Amino acid sequence: MGSMSQDIIALRTIHRVSRAVNIKDIVKDNEVTFLRYRQGVAYYTVRVPHDNVDYLFPVPLSDVGDATLLARDKAIVFMRYIRKAIAEGTFVKAS
Repeated sequence: MGSMSQDIIALRTIHRVSRAVNIKDIVKDNEVTFLRYRQGVAYYTVRVPHDNVDYLFPVPLSDVGDATLLARDKAIVFMRYIRKAIAEGTFVKAS
């Protein structure tokens, strides 16, 4: 896993978020929403508070095991997927 400063840099430079955002600020008191499923991957959105913009990130079902995926859930539960998406460049603005 990347460090907190790496997450901030990734958000600012790769995704052009207008201000540096800490991943903890994204998941704290926030929710994710299921958007769609395709080829073994569930896609969720989360609102980045400082920009008030929704971002999309993948959740591979092969990684979920027997967990239950809800249509809406606490963002903190998805923190590892958000962090991974930031690192891999798959944390993108939802259209």
